[in-house]
Amino acid sequence: MKLIRRKVVSLSILGWAALLVAAGSGAAHAQSICNNGTGTHGGYFYTHWKDGGTGCLNLGSGGNYSISYNLSGGKNLVSGKGWQTGSTSRVVGYNAGAFNPGSNSYLTLYGWSTSPLVEYYIVDNWGTGFTPPGSGAQNMGTVNSDGGTYTIYRTQRVNQPSIQGTATFYQYWSVRTSKRATGQNNTITFANHVNAWRSKGMNLGTMNYQVMATEGFGSSGSSNVTVWQQ
Repeated sequence: MKLIRRKVVSLSILGWAALLVAAGSGAAHAQSICNNGTGTHGGYFYTHWKDGGTGCLNLGSGGNYSISYNLSGGKNLVSGKGWQTGSTSRVVGYNAGAFNPGSNSYLTLYGWSTSPLVEYYIVDNWGTGFTPPGSGAQNMGTVNSDGGTYTIYRTQRVNQPSIQGTATFYQYWSVRTSKRATGQNNTITFANHVNAWRSKGMNLGTMNYQVMATEGFGSSGSSNVTVWQQ
């Protein structure tokens, strides 16, 4: 009987241990980020930044994230998951299971380089009231990539927030001429854009982070996105 009781106790302990491990595992795969910051989760880098309004970045397993936001009063938000170090040769796969951009949001491969300091966007989908990058952008031509045509733009930001503090820098844009579908796997071959930009004198420097981001400005919206490397 003692031996049987020891077995029962042992199984009970193992059962509780399994429950604790499962609970811990669940906690590791579900995390909500409400304050501005960067980090790693599920093997991916994440960034979450806003200058007002409401919106928390919900980190799912692997490359998944979701977000719902309200940016009334012209507030801005950029959030997403990807890689701490970008690559000019990376082929990015993603699936936007949901993308509800409202009037002014967009779904974009987004990142930075330094020396020179550049903020870049490959825009695949956007809202109803605004097509990025908006008025005043310099049209630099087009590039064909991944079954579609993108219009290339260059804009300049003067004394604005950056990964190196307040600075003046260029933004490089490739904006798809027709929106890509949600709920299916899509590909962004980043090298195609890098080469097209370079041919127009738009050079990147040392790669910083690179994420599949949801950006909103003065709008309400939501998204659920999963990203991976092809």
